[in-house]
Amino acid sequence: MITAELDNVEIDFCSECGGVWLDAGELESLLGDRSLGQQLIASFTPAAHSPENLRKCPICRKKMEKVLAGKNMLLDRCPIHGLWFDRGELTQLLEAAAFDPQGKIVRLLKELFTS
Repeated sequence: MITAELDNVEIDFCSECGGVWLDAGELESLLGDRSLGQQLIASFTPAAHSPENLRKCPICRKKMEKVLAGKNMLLDRCPIHGLWFDRGELTQLLEAAAFDPQGKIVRLLKELFTS
């Protein structure tokens, strides 16, 4: 994992798979509005059944839960430590949620993680 700073928020990026790890509270910080971030996270619903394997939390190594963000984006969440986004999911989430109307965060993410 490579740690990069994006808008004063540390983002952990896996150079092998393109995934992004955000520690608890970092999504809210990235959005620049704690209440919007909490609102977005509160909208995630547990996924009843998932074809994907459960991923381990990079901090506690326990299996994370699958949650639905929107209608069809499946994310991995450790209820204590944070969120895992597969390649491109963080950008998709920010674009779909429309919490970044000027596209500032999305542009920065694309600059950081586009090969």
